[in-house]
Amino acid sequence: MKVTIDGQEIEVEAGTTILQAARMIGGESVPPAMCYYSKLKGSGGKCRCCLVEVAKGSDADPRPMPKLMASCVTGCMDGMEINSKNSDRVREARQSVTEFLLINHPLDCPICDQAGECDLQDLSFEHGKSKTRFIEEKRTFEPEDIGPNIQLHMNRCILCQRCVQVADQLTDNRVHGVLDRGDHANISTCISKAIDNEFSGNMIDVCPVGALTDKTFRFKSRVWFNKPFNAHRECTTPGCCGKTTVWMFGNEIQRVTGRKDQYHEVEDFICNECRFDHKDPADWVIEGPRKFDKDSVINQNNYTQKLDTVHIATEEGILKGREQDRKKISMTAIPLNKEEQEEFKNGNL
Repeated sequence: MKVTIDGQEIEVEAGTTILQAARMIGGESVPPAMCYYSKLKGSGGKCRCCLVEVAKGSDADPRPMPKLMASCVTGCMDGMEINSKNSDRVREARQSVTEFLLINHPLDCPICDQAGECDLQDLSFEHGKSKTRFIEEKRTFEPEDIGPNIQLHMNRCILCQRCVQVADQLTDNRVHGVLDRGDHANISTCISKAIDNEFSGNMIDVCPVGALTDKTFRFKSRVWFNKPFNAHRECTTPGCCGKTTVWMFGNEIQRVTGRKDQYHEVEDFICNECRFDHKDPADWVIEGPRKFDKDSVINQNNYTQKLDTVHIATEEGILKGREQDRKKISMTAIPLNKEEQEEFKNGNL
């Protein structure tokens, strides 16, 4: 069946969601997503970041849908027409959703390990506002130790529930989940149990913000100071692919993560042994540098990029609009004429 998104038509199979169809087209028509994760069954429908306007329901029923729809859980219909980036309603809704997500989120970017690869940073850069209307106190939670490898920062959590779904679908003994309700809802373990299953580290990879961070990498370095390389090893843990991205500073491996695609989703999940226990370059077969989006902060100031020569007119910039002052200090670039020289000698200039 055929679907049109922002004027671009594409053929999709039955059961395809609007978000999946938009990702097939690519570009700016792809809605942002903070809770949807293609590798996790049942994800989506929680953050409301991917709202789109359905201008035509289908060929069978061409009426537009009155409300904005969450593209990650809305299936495509034959002849459906969707407005994503071209809709003012969608743009305003995404700005509102971003404002709500930032209501309780602390300004931890200067110290957060997720800075530079944070989906909420990207969302606020594109749809956020420079001012806030929230004057109440932000909600806060006491620090909680959930295990030896993962640091929980509940103040930063946006309750996307990706980490809960990872534990549900990759392990047999999930011990954490969403507790309480409303503005008291939080991610926590049951009776303060430690999260120690073999694939718990994938919770770090799927977290879109800095709520779950790697204790072995915590406060070591900024991600843009590290060089990412594709690497693999022969892993004997059942279910682990052994294919990773190693982040190196010189000859030292600072951290190990799963390989992620352009939507920041891991290609395959890896075990804790690969992630936390093998920080020696000799343990890995380095395949080569990892490619990243050209707009990623990790790619900024990359020496392989062609940079334009920067010319700084220091004198012009400092004294811009002050031609009279330039004459007073007798700059050689603007010499005084005869009348001005006489006035200068008499002290009248």
